[in-house]
Amino acid sequence: MEKDRFLTLFLRHERELAAIARASLPDWNAVDDVLQEASLVMWRKIDQLQADDEFIPWARMVLRFEVLKYRRSCSRDRLLLDDDLVALIAIEAKDETSEYVQEQRSAIRACLGKFSAEHQKLLLAPYTREEAVKEMAEAAGKTANSLYKRLGRLRTKLHDCVRMQLETAS
Repeated sequence: MEKDRFLTLFLRHERELAAIARASLPDWNAVDDVLQEASLVMWRKIDQLQADDEFIPWARMVLRFEVLKYRRSCSRDRLLLDDDLVALIAIEAKDETSEYVQEQRSAIRACLGKFSAEHQKLLLAPYTREEAVKEMAEAAGKTANSLYKRLGRLRTKLHDCVRMQLETAS
């Protein structure tokens, strides 16, 4: 797999992987440490990946081994759960995370569809390029600050819509 493609997939699924790691680790600092180590292992073993759909199962496996490695290094800490319980949590988190992430994605898509094309473009701009919002402001003859304020209001509306979608779905 090409390195650019790997980075795209890793960034797309980073939050999901962090959520899985958090189910097995005592705090977010540990999650950050383990996720960083797991990403380095994945980077070194990038040649094992052949297709995009192999990424998540492969990344979960690498992450699981890094979580276990971290837990062994902290084995004297009384706050850690035993390995069997961690394995059980990881299995349950995998199923719940995947389903919940799918529900979130569906809600985001449904809510984005309720915005105008202009507002959708503004909402997605920060995720396309670093300077996209500034470029949009210049093209529209507005200040970047005013566009960021509008973006903030749109994000609040999107957040509220997604929250309502998820509440009605459950």
